[in-house]
Amino acid sequence: MSSLFGALSIAVRSLYAQEGALDTTSNNIANVNTPGYSREIPILDEAAPLNTGQIAIGNGVDFDGVQSVRDNILDLQIDQQTQQQNQLQTYVNSMNQVQSLFNDASGGGLSSAINQFFSSFQQLAGNPTDIPTRQAVLSAGQDLASEFQQTGQQLLTIQQGLDQQVTQTVNQINTDTAQLATLNEQISSQPNSEQANMLEDQQYQVLNNLSQLVDVAATQTNSGGLTITTGNGVALVSSDQSFALSTATNPSTGFQDVFSQGSDVSSSFTGGQLAGLLEARDQAIPAVQSNLDNLAAGIINAVNSQSLKGDDLNGNPGGDFFQPVVQPSPGSNAGAAENMAMAITDPTLIAAAASGGGQGDNSNALALANIQNNPIVNGETATDYYADLVSTVGNDVESATDEQESVGLVLTQLQNQQSNTSGVSLDEEAANLILYQRAYEAAAEVVAAINNLSNDILQTVQ
Repeated sequence: MSSLFGALSIAVRSLYAQEGALDTTSNNIANVNTPGYSREIPILDEAAPLNTGQIAIGNGVDFDGVQSVRDNILDLQIDQQTQQQNQLQTYVNSMNQVQSLFNDASGGGLSSAINQFFSSFQQLAGNPTDIPTRQAVLSAGQDLASEFQQTGQQLLTIQQGLDQQVTQTVNQINTDTAQLATLNEQISSQPNSEQANMLEDQQYQVLNNLSQLVDVAATQTNSGGLTITTGNGVALVSSDQSFALSTATNPSTGFQDVFSQGSDVSSSFTGGQLAGLLEARDQAIPAVQSNLDNLAAGIINAVNSQSLKGDDLNGNPGGDFFQPVVQPSPGSNAGAAENMAMAITDPTLIAAAASGGGQGDNSNALALANIQNNPIVNGETATDYYADLVSTVGNDVESATDEQESVGLVLTQLQNQQSNTSGVSLDEEAANLILYQRAYEAAAEVVAAINNLSNDILQTVQ
């Protein structure tokens, strides 16, 4: 009877083990479409054998829980590519807004305003005393100033929009890091359990979301938690504690800088949405703005300089055509585009004649028109300098877009590999169902057989 009861114990243990395996398989099938779910496998181990004298007898199978199928190296690669992909995506989206400001295909914009402005002097040279023609020059000058003002203001508006996104992104980062710290605590309190597997899936999902926002380096602890820093070592999560980022206005720029535990870390981010926002806001757009200011200052200075060499319609020495550039610091033309404005509103004050040339003279009008062909900005004409500015912005966007597409292809391949590794295959789970079902039925047959034998023995004894 003792041998029969031992066999019964083995069979019952097998029933429990196969039942656990069936539950695990059922759970996989139920979560086949659940985002972030990792396929689970039942852990079936041979039970410790029973020693009867010098003979060791097998003691069946033990169900030791479930284990999520996850490739940590693959997850790390996906996080890295996700960081780069979102940094590039954010940067491209931001700079596409900038590029649209210099799209002159419709016939408007700065390129057209520059050409029309210098053409108006050419027309004035044909009839230097005509008041309507002189008024057209003033209108062309005002249109040019307005185009510079609007473009400069629109660049600032884009920067301000990015600045708001920086604050929003920092807040979302703090939400994710706080959630990861909570998950660390929950996982460490119940290791190697079904609940822990579920929490680890949540942990990966949150970490992936965080990777879209900022570059992260994650290290797994012995308890299953994650220690997280940025790529440059800014602490974000340690055990059950998160380290919130904060923002504060930079008085010199008016934009938000990012701080960690009192230190300015704005320049520390290399991936994710935050890095893309900061790169566009603090580097790319200021470079475009600087070139725009230099172009405006070059035109203002060249036109004013030539205007001062001529006489107006009243025979008086010419004055400034545009308001002179006020440099905030030596060598800086910052604000020249946004502040560009006319210095005269009276058409008779346009200095079309050469000094002492008389009313009908057009020498200075021709000289003013010819400024368009002179190198006035960094050794280039205004038209060429503007074309280079537009080309630089376009090339920058194109280069970032190409890189983004390349990273996207790599990311897609890695995600497909992850799906093959951690995803649920219905065909595989169906085969497992049959496998565990057959094992369960076999164990049940053993129980039934032992039950029949036991009944027979009992009846014989009676």
